[in-house]
Amino acid sequence: MKINKIAFSVLAIGLTLTGCEKSFDELEQDPNRPATAPASLVLNGVLNDMYNTAGGGGWNDFQRWNQFYASNYNYYATNDYAWTTTSLQYTTLKNVAKMEEEAKRAGLPAVNVYSALGKFFRAYFFENMTKRVGDIPLTDALQGLNSLTPKYNTQKEVYAQVLTWLDEANNDLATLITSSDNNLQGDIYYGNSLTKWQKVVNTLKVRILINLSQKQDDPDLKVKARFAEVLSNPTKYPLMTSADDNLQYVYNSTYNKYNRNPDNFGQNATRENMAATYLGTLTSLNDPRTFVVAEPAAAKLAAGLKPTDFGAFVGASSGEDLATMSSKANNGEYSFQNRKRYYSTYTAEPYIIIGYPELQFNIAEGINRGWSSGNAEEYYKKGIQASWSFYGLTEGANTVYFSADGGYRTFNTYQVNVSFNDYYTQPAVKYAGNNADGLKEILTQKYVAFAQNSGLEAFYNQRRTGVPTFLIGPGTGNTQRIAKRWQYPSTESAYNTANYNASIGSQYGGNDDINATMWILK
Repeated sequence: MKINKIAFSVLAIGLTLTGCEKSFDELEQDPNRPATAPASLVLNGVLNDMYNTAGGGGWNDFQRWNQFYASNYNYYATNDYAWTTTSLQYTTLKNVAKMEEEAKRAGLPAVNVYSALGKFFRAYFFENMTKRVGDIPLTDALQGLNSLTPKYNTQKEVYAQVLTWLDEANNDLATLITSSDNNLQGDIYYGNSLTKWQKVVNTLKVRILINLSQKQDDPDLKVKARFAEVLSNPTKYPLMTSADDNLQYVYNSTYNKYNRNPDNFGQNATRENMAATYLGTLTSLNDPRTFVVAEPAAAKLAAGLKPTDFGAFVGASSGEDLATMSSKANNGEYSFQNRKRYYSTYTAEPYIIIGYPELQFNIAEGINRGWSSGNAEEYYKKGIQASWSFYGLTEGANTVYFSADGGYRTFNTYQVNVSFNDYYTQPAVKYAGNNADGLKEILTQKYVAFAQNSGLEAFYNQRRTGVPTFLIGPGTGNTQRIAKRWQYPSTESAYNTANYNASIGSQYGGNDDINATMWILK
């Protein structure tokens, strides 16, 4: 009997264990973390990643590399271009795929608002990545365990797919706008307006076509024909029509303060000064934006110049030795950022990711290059005027503010008279026509309008065209060269070694060199 009791007990335990046995898939799930999420919630995270990918606001590394401002204090930052690796956005793209998956799980049709925006996000993030490094995994990417070592697509293949995604997104959004299937939620930029998003899709397409100017004659990409098609068919390809259409990140005083605000005044207000590339461009054109973005240099005022004299505003060369720049800044020889605009409030200006002023200059550039018919001068003028409006400049008397005590609490006020006609009739501003001089004017004004916005677009445009001339010297490092690209993340060489080596070999002669020239620039 004793033996039987023991046997029965063992059998009972075995049955209990068998009944509780779980599969590996069940065991690997964390019961404390949700396995699914509403597509709208995933969308919200992707939208925030767009902002971060575009630089996460003004006055950061991107804006120093754009030479809008310069650091004069080595403890916080330098102005050099001795870059190494960059981050890529595959994690965000996985979330885009997850968003699309969750939309289908919720019962939405194959073509839905999240799948349409998913194509736009894929285009945006893949193009952002390829501009940084060159060839990247695309076709084999985002496959999870099915493709742990994805092959690289050429940069040309990436751009071809990006343009396809944008066309598909535009078509899908057009269909959804006229249907009853607009169930978009979680949109922090446009309040779930598909009409606004369709304009962004096509505005990004115009930006990308302009970025492909070196490949304007490529028979496969058809850059010129695509550009002309967008401009000739505004019904099919609606574009931004005003600053109200800007894709921009708006700050508030509670959760997302502007990068420069009263809380960090003591950290960087005088440890950064304006860069000569940017501020010098403004002052050379007698541009009233000067008075909004910068303050007059104290030494110039001490020498007798008025606060509203353009000569009182001085930027430092980004190539200047940092110790020299720091000494001159402390002596009042350089202009600081306007502390009224950037430090007296927590909200300040919005951060444009893709905007109307850039679009106007991009259209003007395409027409200047002969890609389409149209009046380049009209788009050029609209771009300047839209940028002025961003800074609150209006025709006639304008009140400007400069720090009265070296702080952000008290300010002196001054009146400056603004006349767009007087500004525009200057030989250096008035459009010179569809020629090289006219193109340089367009590119110069586009650069100025990019200030503290749009991530690295100012850098990419300068890299593509050479306008404006970026200043170099010991302060820019990299043997006084402006780097052309970033190195791939170290994970690529460590875990995707064969494909990484093959791509580096085919693109850059086997050297992951920040000064090498990628396909888009050849």
